[in-house]
Amino acid sequence: GVFISEDGYILTNNHVIEDAQTITIILADGSEQPATLVGTDIYSDLAVLQIAGEVPAVATMGNSDALNQGETVIAIGSPLGEFMNTVTVGVVSAMGRSIDTGYGYQIQDLIQTDAAINSGNSGGPLVNLAGEVIGINTLVVRNSGSGAVAEGLGFAIPINTARTVAEQLVQKGYFARPYMGIDWQSITPRIAAVYRLPAEYGVYVTDVATGSPAAQAGLQPGDIITGVGETTLDATHTYINTLFQYSPGDTVMLTVIRNNE
Repeated sequence: GVFISEDGYILTNNHVIEDAQTITIILADGSEQPATLVGTDIYSDLAVLQIAGEVPAVATMGNSDALNQGETVIAIGSPLGEFMNTVTVGVVSAMGRSIDTGYGYQIQDLIQTDAAINSGNSGGPLVNLAGEVIGINTLVVRNSGSGAVAEGLGFAIPINTARTVAEQLVQKGYFARPYMGIDWQSITPRIAAVYRLPAEYGVYVTDVATGSPAAQAGLQPGDIITGVGETTLDATHTYINTLFQYSPGDTVMLTVIRNNE
């Protein structure tokens, strides 16, 4: 994690503290302090903690929008949970990467780096040579869908994104995202073939919450949403990510198949 405020706020990954009953932070000198959870956002995989004790230092935030491919970066963390304060060096391999979480949405606009990132690095900072935090290390990809093994595929959340999410978590305890009010299942070409559905991509509405925007618009269980706004849902445009391009309160047109029409 990274101290982002003199008030004791710490930025880390949601998956690092997910389902934790109690949270304790360990400082660089080995001392420990209890921390409380301020808020989380599972879709950006970010969380903010707070300690009541003395803050040893606050990280300087950089500008991730100014990153260039090939720029040297440094990852700091505790790989495997054993080797505390490990530093690895690499370059910015690419910007704007998207990774499928397997839960119906993608984590988008990630920084790709070949700086060694391992289990235990999550939540740690990705730093430029000016000592500024430009990303939060989040995940590493080791295997492709074909089974090929890869090295040097680490990914970090840009600090500009993380800062925006963190500020709202501190202010409100949550990050406001648009809500439609449906339970749904993703449709893929394989699922469409098995169940003989009239669309290869989209979401199958399994339930509509009473009084929700979806209910007010007339959506029904059994409907298939194939488009949100001007975006057609497909392998690279998931329902959640497309919905998150809008803000709470926006009116959006849906493309829906009902009774094969």
